[in-house]
Amino acid sequence: MAVKLTDRQQQVLELIRSEIVRTGFPPTRAEIARALGFKSANAAEDHIKALARKGAIELTAGASRGIRLTDSFIPASPGTTLIQQASSALSQLLVPLVGRVAAGNPILAAEHVEREIGIEPSLFSQTPDYLLRVRGLSMLNAGILDGDLLAVKKSPDARNGQIVVARIGEEVTVKRFSRAGSHIELLPENPDFAPIIVTANDEFSIEGIAVGLIRNTPLH
Repeated sequence: MAVKLTDRQQQVLELIRSEIVRTGFPPTRAEIARALGFKSANAAEDHIKALARKGAIELTAGASRGIRLTDSFIPASPGTTLIQQASSALSQLLVPLVGRVAAGNPILAAEHVEREIGIEPSLFSQTPDYLLRVRGLSMLNAGILDGDLLAVKKSPDARNGQIVVARIGEEVTVKRFSRAGSHIELLPENPDFAPIIVTANDEFSIEGIAVGLIRNTPLH
């Protein structure tokens, strides 16, 4: 049975669709509000959330352009270049790129997000929630280099051997997770670095699990 949208919801959906066709990216809430004459971006947000509840779109937390049409709402008129462009753009997922994380602040705080990047979800074992710019060479032997973009799926838990983004106190680090009973170690993949032992007195949490890697270094 077809999902019934209100006239306003249909207008918002058509605007999202047309902007993806025109520019390759969905509009922000503020752009939707301006285009459709809403008094504020909050009004646009209400319609966007309603469209998400009805399954017309999917939303990515922390991304101002984190809107993706679901398959059933991708334009379905074959044979035109615009539709082919739209289908290609719609296959991409916009995720926030997180740069340097300030001590004590949430990873997806607005000041950490450098920009949003369109990625093809099928490239990764699981759909990532954000990309984290790697700092340093502690994971060198795992093939993770300084400046790489680590694709991360948000999760509070991890299995032994998984590469995680972990927070210890006010610092965030990328390491391999190891637990034996109540004992946790965060293991580097470089002999120049020592393991991090997590004690019962440490403030510790797992921010996410690595699900892939994007190398952002130009070839020479």
